[in-house]
Amino acid sequence: MITTKYRADSALLPFFTYYSEAVQQAYQQIITKTGKGHEFSGWLDLPETISVQLSEIEHAAKKLKQQSETVIVIGIGGSYLGARAVIEALQNPFASMANDPANFNPDILYAGHTLSEDYLYNLLQIIDNKEYSLIVISKSGTTTEPAIAFRVLREHCERKYGKTNARERIVAITDGNRGALKMMAQEEGYCTFVIPDDVGGRYSVLTPAGLLPIAVAGFDMAHLIAGAQAMRQHVLSTGNILQNCALQYALCRYLLYGQHKKIELMAAYEPALYYFIEWYKQLFGESEGKENRGIFPAGAIFSTDLHSLGQYIQEGERHLFETVISVEKVHHHVSIPYDAQNLDGLNYLQKRSLNEINRIAEEGTRMAHLSGGVPNLTVTIPEINENSLGELIFFFEFSCAISGSLLKINPFDQPGVEAYKKNMFRLLGKEG
Repeated sequence: MITTKYRADSALLPFFTYYSEAVQQAYQQIITKTGKGHEFSGWLDLPETISVQLSEIEHAAKKLKQQSETVIVIGIGGSYLGARAVIEALQNPFASMANDPANFNPDILYAGHTLSEDYLYNLLQIIDNKEYSLIVISKSGTTTEPAIAFRVLREHCERKYGKTNARERIVAITDGNRGALKMMAQEEGYCTFVIPDDVGGRYSVLTPAGLLPIAVAGFDMAHLIAGAQAMRQHVLSTGNILQNCALQYALCRYLLYGQHKKIELMAAYEPALYYFIEWYKQLFGESEGKENRGIFPAGAIFSTDLHSLGQYIQEGERHLFETVISVEKVHHHVSIPYDAQNLDGLNYLQKRSLNEINRIAEEGTRMAHLSGGVPNLTVTIPEINENSLGELIFFFEFSCAISGSLLKINPFDQPGVEAYKKNMFRLLGKEG
């Protein structure tokens, strides 16, 4: 189970009692689905309700795997980031080079998350010589980036396989009742899954939008859901701040925000968590950043980024705090060999594991940042696997909902996202 620690100004801790009533109010609004944006509270029950769809999702994933060397996931923001966060956390980063037929799963590639012409062109060159399928994810079917990518890739797929065979290679994950993608899927006869009306995109990783790509990549949906169920049971079992890790994290962030800590740097010492941090950035950025309020979510992978951002974190503006996703156990061991010349001076490390050194770097960095006036929070998971990631997903979703409620904003809408679109459409000359 996830654990949390706070290494910040000790004066924060007495405020746990002082703010308990406000936290309780936020907690009750979320669990009873009565707060702002409550009509988008379906994510709260997904760990329980999604289980009935797992066999259907697994069946679709098996079919895609049988016919594909590559599966392209088309989506933007929450439509694809949750799946990518889990897949890239779990997969061997060099899997495409391993060439192990006994453990073959299709490569998962992504489209529709950028308007870069070069990116899409290069993707088309790759799939010219690959057997591939498409998973397109969009509630409306008209979001510009994925809609363009799907139009281009669908045309390529139909040209390569013929219109009839292409239908068997396209899965649409969309609204249950309306929208351009829903209409197209019905007309073309695509295999279709539904994103529930009461679940927003950034909370959709435990719907087919996240689960189908994860299953195609060869990972265990049931264990991911079991982890989310365990965390759901934990956070719903008590509103006591001292016993509920999600409430602790949400309140610490709120207190730090009140102390003018306006940036949260989410850091991890495992590069596999890079896209998990990207998912966190969208979750909190879209949920909290409104009405001129909210903590700005940033991300870093240490120790890599200590060689670029470390100086600023240590001695720059004191407007940030740090949250570290700490991983207790790794899955492999690499020995540090003895060198007779010892020109690099590393022989003193030869009996220590690289993971031990990484953990000591984590603790040393935390000590340095605390001494430099950067409050530190730690979220610890036992290891990177489906179960822990399921816990982590629900932990952050619930914490984010509580945080939004404490700020007295709607954590489930994103009105500001439309501003750039209106300008873009006007400049492109879109009718209406």
